[in-house]
Amino acid sequence: MSEETLLLVDGSSFLYRAFHALPDLRNGEGEPTGAVYGMVAMLRRLRNDGKLSGGARLGAVVFDAPGPTFRDDWYPEYKATRKAMPDDLRKQIPVIHELVRALGWPLVMIEGIEADDVIGTLARQASERGMKTVVATGDKDLAQLVDDKVVLVDTMTRDNGPPKPLDREAVIEKFGVPPERIVDWLTLVGDTVDNVPGVPKCGPKTAVKWLEQYGSLDAVVAHAGEIKGVVGENLRQALDWLPTARKLVTVKTDCELPGELGLDSALLLGDDDDETLRELYTRCGFRTWLRELEGEAPRPRARVVGARGAAWRRSRRRRFRRRRGRRPGAPAGLRNRAHRCATRSLDRAHREGGARGLRHRDHLARPDARPAGGPVAVGFAL
Repeated sequence: MSEETLLLVDGSSFLYRAFHALPDLRNGEGEPTGAVYGMVAMLRRLRNDGKLSGGARLGAVVFDAPGPTFRDDWYPEYKATRKAMPDDLRKQIPVIHELVRALGWPLVMIEGIEADDVIGTLARQASERGMKTVVATGDKDLAQLVDDKVVLVDTMTRDNGPPKPLDREAVIEKFGVPPERIVDWLTLVGDTVDNVPGVPKCGPKTAVKWLEQYGSLDAVVAHAGEIKGVVGENLRQALDWLPTARKLVTVKTDCELPGELGLDSALLLGDDDDETLRELYTRCGFRTWLRELEGEAPRPRARVVGARGAAWRRSRRRRFRRRRGRRPGAPAGLRNRAHRCATRSLDRAHREGGARGLRHRDHLARPDARPAGGPVAVGFAL
């Protein structure tokens, strides 16, 4: 490529999404591994697919550091409604960090600065050097960073289709406003995830309507007296709050980062550490990835896996019957809703894998691997 590319991964966003998207996957010792599996699959896909990564030579996975940030000083109720991190997710974070480094990714986590602000600052620095930035995220807040040098990409697509880069035109199509108006849009709508109130009863369509009519949040505020109805009254009552809301939803691009965190050697994407990967894959039960390291299977190119065959479905039915203690000839109609939900969850895990070698049989629970009193122990493969 003629243009250098920086590849940044919103690790905190994908961490939660992987945990909630996958079923309660565990290794043979009963340790949770679902979030680990989802993160590794996503990182492998980004590195293996040149169309997603832009052939990046520089990159990093950015996580939120524990503890408060400057936004907590601005608004003590910031993120106050968020539930505590689930214990099963917390237990997986050290392993995820180890695997991120073992896969050759620099890991960035800066105390007092949110991952979004680190990403925004690094993207600005890259743009100033004439570099392109690809940000892997599912966070709508980061759409405000999109310009001719910055694009977003979400590898966890709902419809199992290929990820589509979110450039300026895609932002307008998705949100109804251009990237430079995302902050205004978020200020009006609010951000329930971060507990940032907007204008009561002002939804996305109303916010788009106002911004199209008046051009900007400042202009909406200047014409607040002209807006009729309940939502107009709500806007007028929220005028004193809106400057704080806008500050909270704005991604900072001028944070002071550690001096050693530059766009040179510190963010170089490295090679896999096969010895560490072998140890961690063994611990987590990622059998196909382990076989790849042992030379028993080719390293796959990342892609969306196709439909399953009849053999898998027959195997799935037999395993379900054994767990339920049913005879092979029992009526199929007795298969209950829990079975269908479990199958759909496994389907989703299959789709999120994104590699040629993925097979559902490696996700299925082994009857002899269930820890006493705990969730099903699951072996994986990708």
